[in-house]
Amino acid sequence: MSAHGPDLRHHGDAEVRGAGAALTDLAVNVRTGTPPAWLVSRLTASLAGLASYPDDGPARRAVARRHRLSVEEVLLTAGAAEAFVLLARALPARRPVVVHPQFTEPEAALRDAGHPVERVLLSAGEGFTLRGEDVPADADLVVVGNPTNPTSVLHPAATLARLARPGRTLIVDEAFMDAVPGEQESLVPLLRELPGRTVVLRSLTKTWGLAGLRIGYVLSDPATVRELAAHQPLWPVSAPALTAAEACSAPEALAEAETAAERFTRDRAHLRRGLAVFAAAGLREATPAPRAPFLLVRHPRAQALRSRLRALGFAVRRGDTFPGLGEEWFRLAVRDRRTTDRFTEALGTALAEQEPPPGGGARRTPGAPWSRTSDRTSSERTFSEGTPSGRTPSGRTASERAPSGRTAPG
Repeated sequence: MSAHGPDLRHHGDAEVRGAGAALTDLAVNVRTGTPPAWLVSRLTASLAGLASYPDDGPARRAVARRHRLSVEEVLLTAGAAEAFVLLARALPARRPVVVHPQFTEPEAALRDAGHPVERVLLSAGEGFTLRGEDVPADADLVVVGNPTNPTSVLHPAATLARLARPGRTLIVDEAFMDAVPGEQESLVPLLRELPGRTVVLRSLTKTWGLAGLRIGYVLSDPATVRELAAHQPLWPVSAPALTAAEACSAPEALAEAETAAERFTRDRAHLRRGLAVFAAAGLREATPAPRAPFLLVRHPRAQALRSRLRALGFAVRRGDTFPGLGEEWFRLAVRDRRTTDRFTEALGTALAEQEPPPGGGARRTPGAPWSRTSDRTSSERTFSEGTPSGRTPSGRTASERAPSGRTAPG
């Protein structure tokens, strides 16, 4: 965080670079153990064709079949990040609005393209949920994540559908939707029915472990797809990335992704149970019903906790680079139970070294970690309470006019 606002270009991978590479990674939301062996084999085999220019036809057809859309409604991109840049450069916007907290690249891309971005800041006191009236009626471009990074909130598709209207571009970032069992609340099934222009973004990075390959796609009406494609260079997606898009859209891959989503659900519940015992130490979750493969948590001394956790071998994602959050927040990726148990033991040790939270709270024997079997009568409620700094004390949201230039790095 700087005097100019949060660093929109800071991402979780910064936590595990350099010396951080040796840490157990809870900062990056890529599924562990990926890419799977069968996908590596497909990618390796594709290298034999590198002398030929990429042909995106088979991959586009596979993605279209996967979503029951036409090929003309699919645009393949070098990751969702490229899609955000294309949208910012290609589509007109008089009053663009970004719903925060959320992934910061959409706002950064809009700013880089010269757009004066407004922010709608959702309230921690209400679990970062969204209502249609939170968005200004005359906003002609709206960006929202679902499920949202970093809050783990899954907005109802009906709520998002009410944001669509003639003269407005509604952009929904569904990068983590394949980590939700059944892809519940996806807007893709409603894509052809909504008024105005609706754009849904998807990524193969998270579930399939392809962050280094850069592959994602846009789903929208044919006219919008043509507009965006006109701003791409020739052959924007590499042949191996196209192979991945085709392979990960096959029925067998979708079944594997569904199994992984169900496993995330169980592992997330285990992580939440582990965190609940630390409520007396001041730890709170952002939402009572997280649905993504990560959790956003709050502690009054989160900065010190993050630092101590690094010393204990764990990297977590700082929260203060997300607009609408402060230094008291950090994000945790959901991992397997063994990793979670090791983490919660380290978290207990780190919390034991902290002073009691403001306003009282449980006390401990000096030098003793917080007990994982401590009384839970007051610790089961992990829903974040109160109004964080930077929000109106009584309102659900605050809409703020941001400077026309890009937010300076913090």
